[in-house]
Amino acid sequence: MEKGSFKWMKSLNRSIVLNIIRTQGPISRAKIARVSKLTPPTVSSLVNELLESELVIESEQGKSLGGRKPTMLIINSNRFYIIGVDIGPKKIRAALTDLSGDLVEAVGNTIPHAIDENELVILLKKSISKLIESHQNKEIIGIGVGMHGVVDVATGTSVFAPNLNLRNIPLKEELEKEYNVLVKVDNDVRAMAFGEYWYSDVETSKNMVTVNIGHGVGAGIVLNGELFHGDHFLAGEIGHMTIDVAGRKCTCGNTGCWQTLVSGPAIAEIAKEKSVQHPETDILSLVNGDVDKINGETVYSAATNGDALAIEILQEAGDVIGIGLTNLIHMLNPEKIIIGGGVAKASEFILPRVKDTIAKRGITNQAKSTLISCSKQGKNATAMGAAALVLGEIFEGSTPIVE
Repeated sequence: MEKGSFKWMKSLNRSIVLNIIRTQGPISRAKIARVSKLTPPTVSSLVNELLESELVIESEQGKSLGGRKPTMLIINSNRFYIIGVDIGPKKIRAALTDLSGDLVEAVGNTIPHAIDENELVILLKKSISKLIESHQNKEIIGIGVGMHGVVDVATGTSVFAPNLNLRNIPLKEELEKEYNVLVKVDNDVRAMAFGEYWYSDVETSKNMVTVNIGHGVGAGIVLNGELFHGDHFLAGEIGHMTIDVAGRKCTCGNTGCWQTLVSGPAIAEIAKEKSVQHPETDILSLVNGDVDKINGETVYSAATNGDALAIEILQEAGDVIGIGLTNLIHMLNPEKIIIGGGVAKASEFILPRVKDTIAKRGITNQAKSTLISCSKQGKNATAMGAAALVLGEIFEGSTPIVE
């Protein structure tokens, strides 16, 4: 098998050595053997193969412990590249990354209001091909896709994309046929969550949840370093847990779902109702008095201008987000929770109230002190997370086979 091919890289012990070099490099061969519990001859053989494939390179000399200085090893980040794609309700965003997950370039294409399955696939390929054509000197070894809606991860099929009203799109099959590389497809929030895990300190953050609060609310759950999908790939639909049994009607048909209180559209609806009672609010000024034009961004802009009503609305949203996250903490007991999506932009108004609510409602001191933060990945969070799905396949190993 050709060295550097995807299947070659996924050999179990090779993955283990690669991941140790990725997370702990620069590192010596002797230390790799100690950490992996593989024999020194096995490590030496694997490292030689990795050096020959150019996946790994030698860097500086390490400190001597009495003999010759050991040669240190690092990942050759610029040898191979990954493309990560975010297929959202309104836009396709594709990102090219190196093996360290560093962003090289990102491109975007707007999705037309009305589009069918074939047209979406054509637009997807156009986005990917644009990156490949701009970087013809770079070898692409995998493509990751984060697709909104329900995804069959086993087949890489978009089962249902509600915001586009599209069904049964064979994304993995189409892209592997077109580009002849490995393709990983998952739900967009799970891809985002895996990116947050992968680009964090993975040695100490094996259990974490990313909650995306934007047009809707969803979660990606990482347990023991692996994405949790559930029995039929529905895990993470926490936006539909009931918070207020007498609350607003949700798009799912139930009432009082969490997302009817904290999503961007929910915040906008609350602002529309309250601004009518407060004609002096800057929320109305920003839309020239047209209540129908109020959206989540309007509320955030007014809050940054110091508008009391806008700040109150966001802080109350923070309280309800805190209630939902407390439920999540009591259910899964993650080490940390990361909040992403458009609502997370208002972290200065929301986050303190989220933390206060959890501190009041957590049933143990450990639950109360769960780490809560907002994502720093920005608009490329899902695309970068999709790229991480492929990186995880390359670098993550299981229990080593001692030879």
